Amino acid sequence: MSKVKYYYDPDTLSYRKIEPKKSRRYRNIFFFLLGAALFGFLGLIVLLNTSLVNTPKELSLSREVQNYELQFEILNKKMEQMERVLASIEDRDNNIYRLYFEANPIPEEQRKAGFGGVNRYKSLEGFNNSEIIIDATNRLEVIQKQMVVQSKSLDEIAKLAEEKEKLLASMPAIQPVRNEDLTRMASGYGWRSDPFTKARKMHYGMDFTAPRGTPIYASGNGRVTRADNNSSGYGKHIRIDHGYGYLSLYAHLSKYNVTPGQRVKRGDLIGFVGNTGRSEAPHLHYEVWKDKERINPINFYYGSLSPQEFENMLKFANQENQSLD
Repeated sequence: MSKVKYYYDPDTLSYRKIEPKKSRRYRNIFFFLLGAALFGFLGLIVLLNTSLVNTPKELSLSREVQNYELQFEILNKKMEQMERVLASIEDRDNNIYRLYFEANPIPEEQRKAGFGGVNRYKSLEGFNNSEIIIDATNRLEVIQKQMVVQSKSLDEIAKLAEEKEKLLASMPAIQPVRNEDLTRMASGYGWRSDPFTKARKMHYGMDFTAPRGTPIYASGNGRVTRADNNSSGYGKHIRIDHGYGYLSLYAHLSKYNVTPGQRVKRGDLIGFVGNTGRSEAPHLHYEVWKDKERINPINFYYGSLSPQEFENMLKFANQENQSLD
C-alpha cells in the first residue's frame, strides 16, 4: 500500500492530502516495469551462462558429448583387447612359427614403429577433446600397421611351410625294401670288409638282403635321373634327384620299373632286387647323397620304422662285418 502524503494549509489551518499527478504515476509504473524487465533480462543472461539452466539444444549437445565419451571408452577397451591379441600372435610368430621354419624374428621396433614426418593430426587439434581423439587415432594407426606387418609375416610363413612340406615329402625318409620282404640287413654304412679282396674299405651305403625280384620303393618324392648299367660296380641301378641337395641311389637291380626323367613319389615301385654289377649275392645296395656327399642312410628311416625296429637296425648296422658289394 502506497504512503499517503499531506501538506499544511495555512489558510484553513489544517492538513490536506497531496494528490499525485496521473503523469507521475504513469511514469513511476513505466520505470518500475522497465527496471523489472532489465533485471529479468540480466538474470536470464546470468542463468544461461551457468550450469543451472540449459537450453534444449545444450541438453542435446551434452547428451551427444556424453555418448561420444562412452563410445571412446568402448573403443579404448576394444583397442586394448586388439593389442593383447596382436601381442600374443606376434609372440607365437617370433618364437614358434618363424623359429620352426628358421626365419629371422621380426624386431619389436619394426612391428610398432611410429609415423614420422609432418604433423599427421593437425586437423584434429583445437577441440576440447583433441588429446583423446589424437591418442585414439594414433593407436589405431599403429594397430593397423602391426596387422599389416603380421599379415606379411604369415604370408612368408605360409610359403616357408609349403616349402617345408615339399622338403619333408622329398627327403628319402623310408626304407626302400619292406621289412617283411627282407632276409636280413646285411651291412651298414662305414668301414667294412670287401667281399672280393677282403681288404678293409669304406662302405658308403646299406645292403639289404632279399630274394631276387623283391620290390624296391622310392624313398622320397623326386625325379629319376638315371636308370642304367653304366656306372662301375653298381650294375643296373637307379638314381633319384629329390631336390634340396638330396639324391638316392639303388644298385644291383634285376630290372627297372621307371625310366629317366620320370617323376616318382615316396613309396612308388621303381625296380626289383637283383645281383647285377659287383655283387656277391642278391641284395639292394642303397645310398643317400646330400650336396654331392654320401651320408649314412640310416638317419632317414623315420618314415617307415618303429622305434624298436630302428633300434635293432642301428645295432646291426654298426657291426663292422663284410659287405655284399
